[in-house]
Amino acid sequence: MKSLKSVFFSLLLLSSGSLKAQETSSATQAGSLSLAALATKAKAADAQILDARTSEEFAQNHLAGAINIDPASASHEKDIAALSKEKPTFVYSIANGRSVALAKKLRERGFREVIVLPGGIANWIGSGYPIVNHAKKGVSLSLAQFQTLNASSDFVLVDFGSKYCGACKKLVPVLDTLEKKAGFSAKIVRIEAYDQTALLKELKINQLPTLVLYHHKKEIWKRAGQSTSAEIEAAVAEHQTKPAKSN
Repeated sequence: MKSLKSVFFSLLLLSSGSLKAQETSSATQAGSLSLAALATKAKAADAQILDARTSEEFAQNHLAGAINIDPASASHEKDIAALSKEKPTFVYSIANGRSVALAKKLRERGFREVIVLPGGIANWIGSGYPIVNHAKKGVSLSLAQFQTLNASSDFVLVDFGSKYCGACKKLVPVLDTLEKKAGFSAKIVRIEAYDQTALLKELKINQLPTLVLYHHKKEIWKRAGQSTSAEIEAAVAEHQTKPAKSN
């Protein structure tokens, strides 16, 4: 007969294993897999990959094997009904807004395993993972062309964004104001991310919007997400060459 101590430790191990399994299940349900782990898992033959962007965005680029289900489209309920609730399902959008909304809807409808691509397709591209790309020919910039563009002024502020990105749209009036402001010395260059996926991969831009300030082609400041005009002006001012003091 087992001792009381032995029984206690057996129960403790069982309890710990159960809790660990619950934590793992919760983490998977929440979509907290690393990008590398997700890329491996998504290669499974039975995986469903859902693109939660618009059909226009999907036509420009998407993950291989992805199905386009736009939560704002009239047909999205019908499209969801055609999916298997038992297969692992991966969801992405440009960042995490629309994908999180679609993932929530799928879980509410009983899908067993729903994982959101962390950082969206922007993170996927910037991290060097492959996509199916149908960008317009002649639009893409090479790294050499981009560097030449950065040499067009002492200070060049590059805005990596997209017309499809809600957060990027909020930055537009900030940059418009700076562009017209007397005394703002940086030239502003706007890059449409969907047209420049190779460049995003090369420069490791994995979040939209991202602002990068260059001085004589050298990166001196970088900010992902929102920035105020004051923050941008301060970044430029900090790196401007100060006039030498006279003796």
